[in-house]
Amino acid sequence: MEKIKITCDSAADLNALFEENNIGVIPLYVNLGDKEFIDGVNITPEDIYKSVEVDGIMPKTAARNPQDFKEFFKQYTDDGYKVVHFSISDKISLMHKSACAAAKELAEEGATVYTIDSKSLCVGIGLLVLSAIDMMKEGVPAEEIYRRSLNRVDKVQTSFVINTMEYLYKGGRCSGLAAFAATRFKIKPSLIMDNGEIVVYNKYMSNTGRRAIRKYIDDVLKQFDNPDPKRLFFVHTKMDEEMLEEIRVYLKKKTNFDVTLENIAGSTITSHCGPATMGIMYINDGGVY
Repeated sequence: MEKIKITCDSAADLNALFEENNIGVIPLYVNLGDKEFIDGVNITPEDIYKSVEVDGIMPKTAARNPQDFKEFFKQYTDDGYKVVHFSISDKISLMHKSACAAAKELAEEGATVYTIDSKSLCVGIGLLVLSAIDMMKEGVPAEEIYRRSLNRVDKVQTSFVINTMEYLYKGGRCSGLAAFAATRFKIKPSLIMDNGEIVVYNKYMSNTGRRAIRKYIDDVLKQFDNPDPKRLFFVHTKMDEEMLEEIRVYLKKKTNFDVTLENIAGSTITSHCGPATMGIMYINDGGVY
């Protein structure tokens, strides 16, 4: 029987599900000033909040190089596995290019590594990874897992709503005027992955964010109305427990997925968006792929 290993980078934010599903993970680097950390190993979102709010240092993520990826893949290919690997969007990070370079070298040595640009981030990647795990458990060959996964990439609905523009502004991802206007007029922007890029999805006016979150959920479910019912992810950064419970209740009222999974976002989303960011993510293809 064909030996298959499903792998991804740490930006997939699957947390305990990485180990639970025996997923191979290669972490990104996270830099705070002149200090380098390994995502998910020796840095947490709380460290990032402290860096920004206390020390005034914005985090930066950094990709692994092709040699890192080659060594990562070889631990599986040397043992006879075919690898199917999922990367954070190529338009956000160099992780995919490094993975492809390593896979090409290994192919010349007779190993098989399929690399997939998820065109997504956070659990948008994780949805594709878990879908591949499902297929592997059903006995689908590696090449077919790769082909079907490619078909699903553009169907992943990855979006989130931001509570504060501070992190985007300090990270140089929006202008001071845009940040000021959003704060002055209580605007909560929502962002969405579109062909691998982060773009503005909508803008909501809300003092506390509660109305913005409900409207965001309604808008997403209305526009992306052909979900694979297998799983929905509710992902968030640090958020008030009362608010979290309100969101859980609202999602239960509004959705009917087989499983709703709740995850805390990791370093990538935290670095870009800061606290009280949340999103719902699912594959919008009706489960046919």
